[in-house]
Amino acid sequence: MDEVRARLTTWWDGGDIGRPVMQITAPRSEPLPTVEAMPVPEGWVTDYSAGNFGYRVNQAARACARTHYLGEAVPAIAPDLGPNCLALFLGCRGVEMPGTVWFEPCIGRAEEAVFEFAPDNFYWDFCLRLAREQLRLGAGRYLVQFPDLIEGLDTLSAMRGSERLLLDLMERREWVRESLRKITQLYFRYYDVLYDMFRDEVGGSHYWAWAPGRLAKFQCDFSAMISPEMFGEFMVPVLEEMCERVSYSIYHWDGPGALGHQDHLLSIPNLDVLQWTAGEGNEPAWHGRWWPYYHRTIEAGKKCMIGGGCIGDLKRLKAEFGEGLKQFLIEMTADSPAEANEMLKTAEG
Repeated sequence: MDEVRARLTTWWDGGDIGRPVMQITAPRSEPLPTVEAMPVPEGWVTDYSAGNFGYRVNQAARACARTHYLGEAVPAIAPDLGPNCLALFLGCRGVEMPGTVWFEPCIGRAEEAVFEFAPDNFYWDFCLRLAREQLRLGAGRYLVQFPDLIEGLDTLSAMRGSERLLLDLMERREWVRESLRKITQLYFRYYDVLYDMFRDEVGGSHYWAWAPGRLAKFQCDFSAMISPEMFGEFMVPVLEEMCERVSYSIYHWDGPGALGHQDHLLSIPNLDVLQWTAGEGNEPAWHGRWWPYYHRTIEAGKKCMIGGGCIGDLKRLKAEFGEGLKQFLIEMTADSPAEANEMLKTAEG
């Protein structure tokens, strides 16, 4: 882990580790010794569930035991309750569905909206209790990473409902701006508690990757429904402030509908990494269709994060980007440790 920290610190801070960051996982033929699995609770439909604390703890005890972690991959789990935990902490109710969870909006009349830190919120309490158990069980075995908090327009959309928020952007522009300011302040009220819990002995933290300080993943999937002008008016100020309040940042850039916002993203001084996710039904992230966007990202002095592909795809990326590939963080899955080591050699060669 010390070697991984050293390489990732060099990469985050603009240095050269001789290849891109490679986060590779491979299955273990035999899992590491761990606790026995509990029976799946009746009615269990998603691993995000906040419906059975004991089962979530059992999952944590067994996490990472079936996986090899190679390159810069780090074993980590999270006390996640869904993709937008902040909305749960601020009043939404999670509706658990097979494999996922949805959020019931909690803002009806805009003028009656409430944005406040609620220490006794059920989901916040569950997240903290689960995090403490994960930290205890993971000591010396894996890191505990941030739950998927989410922020900005995505959180406001979960709380308000997408259709109503789209109208608000035209009819209640100042209300939207003020709501986003409140959400940002509350985000860090929760984030700071979690960072103090999760940071390792050198102050590093983890979300999708380890970084040597305060790390956060930001996003705006809602951006697929608005123009670049509107994104610049409402979301860019949020991202600028949030990037200033952490040391390292990743932006989850999701789907072709969000491509039109690249200029805005590249203009944010403290945004470090664009993590491209192509979305269902589109060419995968390593495909040549997306290479022009990666070139622009690198030329703007930022880094790229992508996932998937095989050794042949890695060779094609090397041929296209040359030295620029060292600015990538690439996640790959191998069938075995031997194949994973071949991937590492290909990245270095």
